[in-house]
Amino acid sequence: MYKQPIQTGRFAPSPSGQLHIGNLSSSLLAWLDARSVGGRLIFRMEDLDPDRSSKESEQSIALALKALGLDWDAGYPDSEYSQSQRSSKYDEVFDLLLHRDMLYPCYCSRSERLPPPPPPPSDSGCKCRHLNFSERRELEAAGRKAAWKIKVPDKTISFCDGHYGKFSENLADGGDFIIKRSDGVYAYQLAVSFDDMDMGVTRVVRGRDLLSSTARQIWLISELGGDAPKYYHAPLIVGADGRKLSKRYGELGAEALLKTHAPDEIIGYIAGLLGISDGSPHSAAELVSEFDWGNVSKADILI
Repeated sequence: MYKQPIQTGRFAPSPSGQLHIGNLSSSLLAWLDARSVGGRLIFRMEDLDPDRSSKESEQSIALALKALGLDWDAGYPDSEYSQSQRSSKYDEVFDLLLHRDMLYPCYCSRSERLPPPPPPPSDSGCKCRHLNFSERRELEAAGRKAAWKIKVPDKTISFCDGHYGKFSENLADGGDFIIKRSDGVYAYQLAVSFDDMDMGVTRVVRGRDLLSSTARQIWLISELGGDAPKYYHAPLIVGADGRKLSKRYGELGAEALLKTHAPDEIIGYIAGLLGISDGSPHSAAELVSEFDWGNVSKADILI
């Protein structure tokens, strides 16, 4: 008899501060999504940026998840699941893409890269894609350090988000994107795409602000010979100013909340915001049997 492969979700926070309500809502949804289909969860630390990441933040995040009953089956504190320890794997991917002539050095400054100009249909819009060897040497002699970009094709990627439905995006509309920064740090798009493929992730739950990255990641995973996971994007929890929550909302940080509220109260409150419960105290485990993406709000949530 055919046995369906087990589903695998993931937590993938950046340890640049403590979790807040917005992070916790995505974590709860990721946990419920995986557990409701009998799946497993891995906990990956996306600590690529050494200037923003800290061990204190890692510990704070892990303690908060455990306190809220959001357990995991593999990952932290295993270093194999920390992006900062996976550079040798990213090096192999980089070399593969370089060998296939899919990469080029980009000497644009950050201000020149952002915002990108609208590219013509058959071009990324970055002048560095067309530099010859002598032009590159001249820029390097002038002290310019190159980031590395990947050449995207004029190709439409279509996918069905598990929450928001059908999407299509032409990769050329977004232009070529960085996979390695000028300081040598690998960029988010390469690391997250490879890691999801390499770790066997089949379900990705994250905020809808990352929906625009999905086509790029589906394409990159395909180019690396893998199968993209199913993506479920979630509404953002925003403050009174309409902006996505961040570390500036200290009173809504996990550490502060756990000092003044029981874990079941926090879980129940978040579940109520999302539309998956009435807001009364519940443990995460109590919500599994009735979890349904059809009940999750599609509109951003103001608090």
